[in-house]
Amino acid sequence: MSAKSPKGQTADDGLNRLMQTLGQAARKAARRLASVETGQKNAALFALAQILLESSRDILRANAQDLEAGREAGLDAAMLDRLALDADRVAAMAEGVRQIAMLPDPVGEITDLKMRPSGIQVGKMRVSMGVVGIIYESRPNVTADAASLCLKSGNACILRGGSEAMHSNQAIARCVERALVEAGLPRECVQVLDTPDRRMVGLMCASPDYVDVIIPRGGKGLVAAVSDAARVPVIKHLDGICHVFIEASADFEKAIAVAVNAKTQRYGTCNTMETLLVDAPVAERVLPQLAEIYVEAGVELRGCERTRNILKDVRPATEADWHTEYLAPVLSIRVVDGIDVAIDHINTYGSAHTDSIVTENITLARRFLREVDSSSVMVNASTRFADGYEYGLGAEIGISTDKFHARGPVGLEGLTTQKWVVLGDGHVR
Repeated sequence: MSAKSPKGQTADDGLNRLMQTLGQAARKAARRLASVETGQKNAALFALAQILLESSRDILRANAQDLEAGREAGLDAAMLDRLALDADRVAAMAEGVRQIAMLPDPVGEITDLKMRPSGIQVGKMRVSMGVVGIIYESRPNVTADAASLCLKSGNACILRGGSEAMHSNQAIARCVERALVEAGLPRECVQVLDTPDRRMVGLMCASPDYVDVIIPRGGKGLVAAVSDAARVPVIKHLDGICHVFIEASADFEKAIAVAVNAKTQRYGTCNTMETLLVDAPVAERVLPQLAEIYVEAGVELRGCERTRNILKDVRPATEADWHTEYLAPVLSIRVVDGIDVAIDHINTYGSAHTDSIVTENITLARRFLREVDSSSVMVNASTRFADGYEYGLGAEIGISTDKFHARGPVGLEGLTTQKWVVLGDGHVR
């Protein structure tokens, strides 16, 4: 449902009352969801997929309003790219919802059941978390993804998207509400805030009575602000400073394909390569061809001194470049002496998101997998695969760079927890 601010109150009173109303409704909806069978949840998701397709024109019309306002406000190209929807992206959104419906329901699954000497059986049951708060920027598709994942995992959710995507998010929220009602579920299972007031973010983060976990998805500033203000557990989706390392034994064609795709397939995403590392023995062979492709695609190249000795027109890379998530057609390049230097560079400058090696040496591939400290580590594959849809999760709520509870793309299991269950037959201790 779309949550509206009460009238006739001071701003702070009104926001506190709004948070209380949202939280109480979410708690009630979460208790209802805990007893809902998988079939009913799937019915709501299939209905949502169909309604999204039928409402494509309305969603795109609302998105056009956001894009026009974004251009007038001077949003950069990467932000506008993340904000933009077209018919294909709406169709992909609906397909993501449909795939979530077809995934196994993790709620209620009992694992690790063991017979104890006393005769009791002890195991673990997967259960929902309760109420999930999600705070995100610009991407309207997150509204549908988050609503679907939370519903399937048995969680009620309160969603707070960026003000720049307000019209798009509300159009999608209306689709979610219709689907919930059609399936006989409370519309309060999914509540999408329609107030741009940033103080609501602080209230969501500081309301453990109403919210069980907060997931911020956006820039460093947003994640830092949420983490600082939070009084509830936070699953962080941080920036993606992703690397591809072309090792000396790499197959030339694979190296070109992976390095080009990782940078140019889409610029404004967190799994796009931002730094290319090239082993010194193959740098003079691989860099000129890659540079020609990158320049033709409009990618600005910045390189270390050894890179610039091979590519004469490349701008010098500064220390700040190695730390930067460009989200734009910009790439920094460093020539390194072997895998030890490459791994050290990644673990020093990376963001623990996604890193890939291109190599034909299985021993070095295993070392890379073991020693690179990131949520996704790949061999001979583009970093662009780091995605819930590509990993078979249907969609993702974000890509966690945390090490506790959930790491990497957060799908259905990442939105659940486990509790101990004990089965007896009149057993006493």
